[in-house]
Amino acid sequence: MSTNPATPVPVTVVPDARPAEVVIISHSPLFYWWPVWAVGFVMAAWTFLQDQRVAFVPPGTVAERNVQVEGQQGKRDILIAPEGRSLPAESDTEELKQPRMRMAISTGPGMIWFMTVMLVIIVTHVKMRGAWSLAAAGLIVALIVLFAVFGVWDIIFRALGFIDIHINALGYLSISLFLLVMWLLMFFVFDRLTYMIFTRGRLRLRKAIGEGEKVFDMRGMVFQRHRDDMFRHWLLGFFTADLTVFTSGANAQQIEMPNVFGIAHKLTLINTMLQELEVTKAR
Repeated sequence: MSTNPATPVPVTVVPDARPAEVVIISHSPLFYWWPVWAVGFVMAAWTFLQDQRVAFVPPGTVAERNVQVEGQQGKRDILIAPEGRSLPAESDTEELKQPRMRMAISTGPGMIWFMTVMLVIIVTHVKMRGAWSLAAAGLIVALIVLFAVFGVWDIIFRALGFIDIHINALGYLSISLFLLVMWLLMFFVFDRLTYMIFTRGRLRLRKAIGEGEKVFDMRGMVFQRHRDDMFRHWLLGFFTADLTVFTSGANAQQIEMPNVFGIAHKLTLINTMLQELEVTKAR
């Protein structure tokens, strides 16, 4: 009696969805300056759309309202230069310079941009990690509330009225455009000249200029994620973090990688690689 051979069951091979490598790129502190050029573009648009022009006048010039000017219909507001002084003229034609530079009447754009620059400088140069960062945030909130309760903000705003910061529309635009170009070059070009590639069992440290590539064994490697600075890493850095890698072996090194994006997810993948390496070694 013959029997039919059993039909083999097809085996479905599920592709490994885990990434074969993890790339870590360290970014320069210039990345945190994005609010300066972003606010600068907004202030440039604000100043341009107001369409107010600036006239350069000598000291002692007086503005008069509702003055009848010969040859003009109706009364006009005019600027009267002091005796013996004239309005600035073009150097080549000696004709008077006509108002053409766009600048906002309000000090609002200048103050907003000035405060943005000051805050970015403080945040990027005064580093407060962990509890210090939370304490600073709590202190700022407490001061804001106390100033509002005791009317201190009214005094501050009146004092700020004496601060006259004006920048013309082209000034905002040129500074912001320069910073944007530098930001893009650093983020997409220069920051990527040095980076780390983690694969299963190896760390490759690549430098596009200079030393080329160094290869390290991942066994015994230690990773230290530094405590976050709430203002720098969370507020301006979109949850970046600083990382230190300690290699093992005879030529152990300490590699600093500040300002890394998505560090939590990348460290999870790297730790999984290390665990797989230990399991393979135990077998």
